[in-house]
Amino acid sequence: MMEKGDSSQKLYKRMRLWEFPDQYVVEPTDGSSGSCLEISRVDGSMKLIGSYLLVITDRESVGSYMGHPIFKVSSMKVFPCDHSLKNTPVEQKKMEAEFSALLNVAEKTPGLYFSYDVNITLSAQRLHDLGDESKLLPLWRQADPRFLWNNYMMELLIDHKLDPFLLPVVQGSFHNFQAAIGKDIVDVTLIARRCNRRTGTRMWRRGADTDGFVANFVESEQIIQLNGFTASFVQVRGSIPLLWDQIVDLTYKPKFEIVRLEEAPRVAERHFLDLRKKYGNVLSVDLVNKHGGEGRLNEKFANAMQHVAGDDVRYLHFDFHHICGHVHFERLSILYDQIEDFFIKNRYSLLNEKGEKVEVQLGVVRTNCIDCLDRTNVTQSMLGRRMLEFQLRRLGIFDAEETISTHPNLDESFKILWANHGDDISIQYSGTPALKGDFVRYGKRTVQGIVNDGCNALMRYYLNNFVDGTKQDAIDLMQGHYIMSVSRDMTASSQKGGIEAIASFPLALGLILTGLFFTTLSLGRVRNDVWNLLFSLVWASISLAIAALVKANGRVFCNRPRLHQSRR
Repeated sequence: MMEKGDSSQKLYKRMRLWEFPDQYVVEPTDGSSGSCLEISRVDGSMKLIGSYLLVITDRESVGSYMGHPIFKVSSMKVFPCDHSLKNTPVEQKKMEAEFSALLNVAEKTPGLYFSYDVNITLSAQRLHDLGDESKLLPLWRQADPRFLWNNYMMELLIDHKLDPFLLPVVQGSFHNFQAAIGKDIVDVTLIARRCNRRTGTRMWRRGADTDGFVANFVESEQIIQLNGFTASFVQVRGSIPLLWDQIVDLTYKPKFEIVRLEEAPRVAERHFLDLRKKYGNVLSVDLVNKHGGEGRLNEKFANAMQHVAGDDVRYLHFDFHHICGHVHFERLSILYDQIEDFFIKNRYSLLNEKGEKVEVQLGVVRTNCIDCLDRTNVTQSMLGRRMLEFQLRRLGIFDAEETISTHPNLDESFKILWANHGDDISIQYSGTPALKGDFVRYGKRTVQGIVNDGCNALMRYYLNNFVDGTKQDAIDLMQGHYIMSVSRDMTASSQKGGIEAIASFPLALGLILTGLFFTTLSLGRVRNDVWNLLFSLVWASISLAIAALVKANGRVFCNRPRLHQSRR
């Protein structure tokens, strides 16, 4: 009779392959808790590498959702799970250090929320529609996998059936306030849920993948609770659903690159088919410019929508910058007039005091600009304002002519609510608060707001080119996406010695600014000494030469190995 074999010697039944420039990594995914196997692409040598535990170490209470407490993650920490790593060879330690560095970036992931008692991945309407049997399931099994930030990280615990340890986490935003309207108290909550299908950073994750999942897809739900009634209104935003990209190259606004244009109709169709299944009717509002690089994207998007539009899908282009400029955002009323019929017809979710369904939201407005941040948030806040007024009239709180702006406290709190919402979404995607946030926050453009926009725009440029590549790698690692290939020329970045070895963006920027300073100083003294004209020309030439060198060697700074996203 054969003895029962050691469970540790059982064959792995499911594995995931990761591909790096210098090695492959094979990861067991059958719940065996086994170490990953590293295979060198240089000499074929093989080594085991360890796993890590990511732990939420602190939280803060930020409010309640449907009567249940909601918490925000304040801090996380990564713990290695294999002490044998201390005795591993130098090369293996180097690789572990690279993984650890990415995980340290992941520790700082902003905007993570959870609840022990209620499923915050579902809107109030979808939560109400859950069957009795579904409501008895563990929270992670009720969850919408699109909005489950730690979906991949929970796989091992799921395989071991460790339901009490499976805490669904959402990345997004959560803010609420209470305001008095006469004798009534209205509670307003605004939630953002970020989709994990094509998550990433601004310049490193654009457009759609071949399955129609788009970058920066966020579901925003505005909820009011008043006199026992609960009303919910859902909007979505997401990148233009074509295969397009912007390759960081040290220019302020890299060129838009549309890939495999012939697939555009199919990709757009898949995207809107998914939206129809989840939200019903869809009105797609495209806010990009009609001319220039954005205009080319707009043209291809509009052409693709001709194959998709129908009774349940509408497409509308509204050139935000042309119509509203940089200060006249009140002209968004022109947009509202064009979509009011869809807005009213597709309604919102409403539950009465008994929790019974009174109204159902039948469709969704999908808004996009290029980043789906600044123009999009201004537009969505306008729609949220209109819907809140609509709901308050329906509940008998407002009369026919009454608006939010006639109640200063409600008005101010509502503006702050949407401004914070936009900032949270923007920080997660671009690294900075939203532009045009002063209009959302104060109802008008301000000098300080314009100055802040300039500073944030420069910060985005810096982050896009010199920080977000590593952040993108960390996101892909945490989400368990395949690493398919290296998308940039690695030769330049791997060279040792010469200016490339010491080049850095802060150094180059400092030299350029110094050159410009002395150029200006010399020009101011030309009237006193003609030699200053020569000095100014010399300093100007030096500045231009350094700028040209930075441009020519852009890949030294930003053309780094990049982890490509693909659905598992």
